[in-house]
Amino acid sequence: MADRPRQGIERRDGRPAEGPEHHSGVVRYVADAVVPCDGTVPAHRPGAVEVSGDVVVRVGAPGTLRSAGPGVPEVRVEGALLPGLVNTHCHSPMTLFRGTGENLPLLRWLEEVLWPREAHLEPEDVFWGMTLAAAELLGFGVTTTCEMYFHEDPIVDAVVAAGSRAVVTPGVLQLPGTDGGSAWWDACLDRFADFHARRDGESGRIDIGFAAHAAYTVPLPGVVATAAAARARNALFHIHLAETEGEGDAFAAEHGGSVPEVLAAAGAFDGRVLAAHSIWLSPDDLDLYVAHDVAVAHCPQSNAKLASGIAPLMDLLGRGLRVGLGTDGPASNNNLDLWEEMRLAAMLARLRQGDAGALPAAAALDLATRGAGGALGRPDLGVLAPGAKADMMAVSLDDPAFVPLFDDAMLIEHLVWSASSRLVTDVWVGGEPVVVDGEHRSIDVGRARDEVGRRAARLAAVA
Repeated sequence: MADRPRQGIERRDGRPAEGPEHHSGVVRYVADAVVPCDGTVPAHRPGAVEVSGDVVVRVGAPGTLRSAGPGVPEVRVEGALLPGLVNTHCHSPMTLFRGTGENLPLLRWLEEVLWPREAHLEPEDVFWGMTLAAAELLGFGVTTTCEMYFHEDPIVDAVVAAGSRAVVTPGVLQLPGTDGGSAWWDACLDRFADFHARRDGESGRIDIGFAAHAAYTVPLPGVVATAAAARARNALFHIHLAETEGEGDAFAAEHGGSVPEVLAAAGAFDGRVLAAHSIWLSPDDLDLYVAHDVAVAHCPQSNAKLASGIAPLMDLLGRGLRVGLGTDGPASNNNLDLWEEMRLAAMLARLRQGDAGALPAAAALDLATRGAGGALGRPDLGVLAPGAKADMMAVSLDDPAFVPLFDDAMLIEHLVWSASSRLVTDVWVGGEPVVVDGEHRSIDVGRARDEVGRRAARLAAVA
């Protein structure tokens, strides 16, 4: 199996995934276990991953990977090697607002705390907020995030400098007091189109999409125009949808149908769509998701903390929808730890279904790896397989969390139910080491902490 030909990983944005033929200089990583998360086997124990440039070329038992020839440089990895985790929905620069507006429901938190402070954001604030978040994410083994936020250029600057990977979707949002009419969203879309032209594909680690915050903050024509701008570029269209029980009531009264129904009829679901949260969906809404292949970013911790609800995860998966885990922003979660999301997603699914067997550990891990990559239209992320990006993390197995360990299936159970992000030791993005023995190679974490603390204090004082 390790020597099977590359299975033609194809991205949903139409770009070919880079194959091994584009690179030279193979490096073999040998670990106590390799967990490929690609739907083939639970684990190879021991295992090896061969990387050429920024792409995985072979995965399997060490003794079977001989086609690269003798003398291949070998890196010994203590513990288990897994693909980097993929966070499908985040507002990472909100590290600037962590711990603010606690114990408020979503709309009050947005209107009374967050939006007044965000009105005073400067580009450098967002750069440092994203930089600190990148340190947190990479330390947890999260190598890719899908970002929806303002000041999009500093976000890309921070991601590129940190060595991580991101899908950046700057958002159209009508803050309270914004003038009506189409001029404001037209101006946003003109800027986003320029941003897409300038920075899409940068460093091989940046994808640019388009976002409309939500149907309750952007008028329907603005949502449709944003979706059309994304579709014209085969880019991701990202939107908050059905997050709280009553958020669509006024929209339905005005337009005569649920938000998914009206958006689908208006053509907003015709391209590549990622709907964050998707908690309060009717069976008819789910049918529309299936018909239009709408992907879902499932954010169980944020949804629980804000008492927004429990998403119908098993219904989404049962209908074959693409679903990935997201943390949401660090002001509503309040961290960026996808390991916690995996565990809570499984627990809430079991509670909602009344079934202790709902969402097994392997399925929960899939939501943070292969499933998350698929939700973003990037099957080359979240897996260790030929043709995938060489985004990897090492997890220490020298911990009581992995005792006893009888077989490969138990290893997966322990990773989800017993382990945690504290056991991540090393991280690579595109084959480049970004965390080594727990230390960041490209981020001055101390400075980032100081910058965010100082800027957060200024924003709190002016709001």
